[in-house]
Amino acid sequence: MFDSLIETWRRIIIGEYKSWALFSNGTCVILMRPEVDLRRQAVEMMKTYGPVHAGAPAGDFSVITLDDDPGWVVTSHHPDILTYVSPDEVSEQSNDLVIGLLGRSKRDLDAAELMVVHVEDSRGVITQ
Repeated sequence: MFDSLIETWRRIIIGEYKSWALFSNGTCVILMRPEVDLRRQAVEMMKTYGPVHAGAPAGDFSVITLDDDPGWVVTSHHPDILTYVSPDEVSEQSNDLVIGLLGRSKRDLDAAELMVVHVEDSRGVITQ
């Protein structure tokens, strides 16, 4: 079910030696300083930095149009928390504001649900 999204993130993430965790709504947490339990580390980051607070830095976002894949990455106030938005999720007329708000809401949902669907360990271990 998440295979396509996992493959998309593998192409998006620059640098093959990065550990990361993918949440069920498309948010990816890059783990720049991997700890022993990557899943727990990603969940803690999402608990702290994932929830959206409108009018505060936690509500800020930017939209990056992908060059090599269809869709967009929506950034957050934390540089290592990113959310993928597929073209299937928005209309053709959607602009960066619409895409960004969708990505931000997906991040907020991932921060509430905290459901990790994939972890990729830069140390050579892949876990589901």
